[in-house]
Amino acid sequence: MNAAEDPALTLDVLGRLCPAPIIELAKNIGRIDVGSVVRVLADDPAAALDIPAWCEMRDQEFLGEDATAPARAYLVRRAR
Repeated sequence: MNAAEDPALTLDVLGRLCPAPIIELAKNIGRIDVGSVVRVLADDPAAALDIPAWCEMRDQEFLGEDATAPARAYLVRRAR
């Protein structure tokens, strides 16, 4: 991710178990513009599988993990 793709929104769901990360992502992705990126901070191990799967089912773009974040973070670009 480059500077032009800085997250437009960060969702902090640290300490919350599945399905909270997916629920928050689904509830909030409409708050950002198409093409923008949302960062999901999530320490539930299930999020590593759930977020990419949700992106595929909802036609959103999973960008991977954000290595620059202070906690485990997943990046999703709103595709539609």
